[in-house]
Amino acid sequence: MTRRLAQVAKKVGVSEATVSRVLNGKPGVSETTRQSVLTALDVLGYERPTQLRGERARLVGLVLPELQNPIFPLLAEVIGGALAQQGLTPVLCTQTKGGVSEADYVDLLLQQHVSGVVFAGGLFAQADAPHEHYRQLAERRIPVVLINAPTEDLDFPCVSCDDAVAVEQAWRHLSLLGHERIGVVLGPRDHMPSRRKLAALQAAAEAAGSPLPEDRVERSMFSLEGGQAATSRLLDRGVTGIICASDPLALGAIRAARRRGLAVPEQVSVVGFDDSAFMNCTEPPLSTVRQPIEAMGRAAVDLLCTQIQGGEVPPGELLFEPELVVRGSTAQAPRD
Repeated sequence: MTRRLAQVAKKVGVSEATVSRVLNGKPGVSETTRQSVLTALDVLGYERPTQLRGERARLVGLVLPELQNPIFPLLAEVIGGALAQQGLTPVLCTQTKGGVSEADYVDLLLQQHVSGVVFAGGLFAQADAPHEHYRQLAERRIPVVLINAPTEDLDFPCVSCDDAVAVEQAWRHLSLLGHERIGVVLGPRDHMPSRRKLAALQAAAEAAGSPLPEDRVERSMFSLEGGQAATSRLLDRGVTGIICASDPLALGAIRAARRRGLAVPEQVSVVGFDDSAFMNCTEPPLSTVRQPIEAMGRAAVDLLCTQIQGGEVPPGELLFEPELVVRGSTAQAPRD
């Protein structure tokens, strides 16, 4: 600490006491001197104190895996609004195929001395993906909040929709409608929310006395095309009800059924997940499990701001209750 004070003081041409006042947020220092001290910290490669990170622009990184799924723009809108109310500005970082990687975005955000980072989906949700850039944030004590999947090897606070409750609601809904051959379309095998959904579905099926066969589970990338291909395979196996891990997957499921000449919901029922924009305007309107995005986004910002201000956040994961929204894509199971 003493060596750091001396080096910064020499760089700026002020006393060590002046540098100490800046680092501790004490009055009695001109704005010009204060900014010179902060710049010297950056140039010399020292970490700013937590309360001073990103102070010049009050920036917060918001890292999203994509914008094609309407749930992510909605989440960005909620988080951006909540950050603005706290005097913080979001820096939107969206991954694209062949574009800037998540690790590259982390490097860029660190160069901008952001106050913190919110990850709403991303590589942290994939067990087999590289996580080194998250460890870099942890080592530099940058406040971080994850949305929708905790990580076992990093102690970041997390805000999630309860995956188990979500699929249990969907399973119960289709079962009460008389569906006995229920299939499910999930994300890749290492996708943690999909793993949790599958475990809950297997438990629900076991409790009902009808274990979920392996051939009723299909995996896909999170896209309409992926949902269509996965559902086509499930239809080959005679399913009449399909639970999907996202709304775009569910729209792909409906398309697959129609390409087979099957009516939705008269012959095939489909349930989505998210209740993203315009799902009440599709034909038929999509039955789906709604994530409480407004509450989740605001909770994530509250957790982040508490960290930025030097406060302690509760350990573990905050789970938010989803809500089944029944619309026109589900109906009584067809009679054989």
